[in-house]
Amino acid sequence: MPQSLDAIDAKILDLIQKDAALSVAEIADRVGLSSSPCWRRIKRMEEAGIIQGRVTLLDRDTLGLGFEVVASVKLALPSKENLAKFEQLVQKWPEVLECMTVTGAVDYVIRITTTDMHAYDTFLREKLLGSGLVSDVQSRIVINIAKRTTALPLGLVSDYVPAS
Repeated sequence: MPQSLDAIDAKILDLIQKDAALSVAEIADRVGLSSSPCWRRIKRMEEAGIIQGRVTLLDRDTLGLGFEVVASVKLALPSKENLAKFEQLVQKWPEVLECMTVTGAVDYVIRITTTDMHAYDTFLREKLLGSGLVSDVQSRIVINIAKRTTALPLGLVSDYVPAS
């Protein structure tokens, strides 16, 4: 069951999902609380599993990891065991940023990042097809990213409306 959020909780979440480096004092100041009650709210949301972790976003192009592929993957035999085996494998492949089970003609959609086309070809041949589980891969090379965010639309679950 979804957790209900009041406007202050939603504002706290909005702030930290956009900048996890903010101190409790900075967050408290921006939401109109003192540090202690703000910290308690953050702690409560961590314990409830609303806040799962905090990360630093890196610039892939600067790091030389700007080649991105979205691949549709069909397993040769989509049994319960093979689905579990495939999901265990992708956990070990650092190139796979996301793996989603989907409905339709394929079993998974995965998002892969690597250095270039040659590195992707090696990943495709040695890992995906080399797993012995995959019968078909449809690869789509990402040309441009029009939007990418990790921020959830909190206005859909709270009266809080984030500033634009």
